[in-house]
Amino acid sequence: MKYLNNSFLIEHVKAEYLAKKFGTPIYCYSYKKLKTNIIKFKNNFKSFNPLVCFSVKSNTNVNLLREIRKLGCGADVVSIGELMKALKAGVNTKKIVFSGVGKTTEELNYAINKNILLINAESKSEVIEIEKIAKSKKKIVNIGIRLNPNTDAKTINQISTGKKEDKFGLTEKTFIELAKYTKNSKYINLKCLSVHIGSQIVNNLPYEKMLKVIDRVIKKSNHKFEFVDLGGGIGIAYHNKTKKLNYKKYSISISKFLKNHNSKIIFEPGRSIIGDTGILISKIIYIKKTKSKDFIILDSAMNDLMRPALYGSNHKIIPVIKKGGSSKKTYEFVGPICESTDKFLTSKNFQKLKEKDLIIICDVGAYGMSLSSNYNVRPNPVEILIKGSKINIIKKRQKLIDLI
Repeated sequence: MKYLNNSFLIEHVKAEYLAKKFGTPIYCYSYKKLKTNIIKFKNNFKSFNPLVCFSVKSNTNVNLLREIRKLGCGADVVSIGELMKALKAGVNTKKIVFSGVGKTTEELNYAINKNILLINAESKSEVIEIEKIAKSKKKIVNIGIRLNPNTDAKTINQISTGKKEDKFGLTEKTFIELAKYTKNSKYINLKCLSVHIGSQIVNNLPYEKMLKVIDRVIKKSNHKFEFVDLGGGIGIAYHNKTKKLNYKKYSISISKFLKNHNSKIIFEPGRSIIGDTGILISKIIYIKKTKSKDFIILDSAMNDLMRPALYGSNHKIIPVIKKGGSSKKTYEFVGPICESTDKFLTSKNFQKLKEKDLIIICDVGAYGMSLSSNYNVRPNPVEILIKGSKINIIKKRQKLIDLI
């Protein structure tokens, strides 16, 4: 994705052309970028050849999941709906891991019937429920148990999942007790230790601390784990100043860990695979001028992209057509929804804008459409995948009539 003659291109297709053809807002993804990200991710850890299970919650579009599957990835799911989508996309059941703190009996039944690779349990109650279902079916079910390593991921609180006060996983003591419990079960086979300490992690230290805790717990449990699921959480650079994770350093840390443990590593990347593959093309409806700033009112809203309202996230915004001259005014890019949190970015020295101009909200491939809603009875945008010069509609724009 780049500018050519001051016009923004997604591979070989002009964003301006897409807006004219399909209207706005538009979610648009680059296949080339997706493929590159997956290849790079795998190459970064090729020394121990991990199983890469894409985090479906980050982007649930079944057509994208199908492309990700073709590029060799499995799936990490957290609901029966996500599991169904992964299966619809053709993901091999032996590459599917079912995570999440609150799996219902219905969901566990479905997952067990599909013979997926692992169900990662998060409580003793869940392990007992899995055992009960397995016994009724006279099956042996492969499970993992999620450890809470009490590790600060150095990310925002809303997406931190590995501290003792978080709802996820089990304490070291409970984990070891539960591991011993499974040894006496005829119906559950404990194959995996699982962790996931948070999201948008750009600091290596939390991962290093996490690995030390895992090492200690495995030794204390005296259990041989076929798999160690390290979760995901690797961040991306939403802005030029954003620090990036040192992949080489992380890979070396894992390789050192594996010298003492003969386990297959599982990763659950989402954002690091899909985040920077997607953009949201929007049109300026109105510009409301005030003394202190100008409100740039877009046809995209918090129902289309929730992250800024939910997490205070700032996505870079750029013009579809570059023009000379920057505005002396402060621009605040906002949506039309009746909430004060329906805003995307406050920017200074942006190029001069006028009503009906097109802009792009960057890096929305992860937790964009998957967090979208119909708030204010607003239909979801069209989703498009670009492959070179080919335009593929991977999800049609929702019709207003379907919401009435």
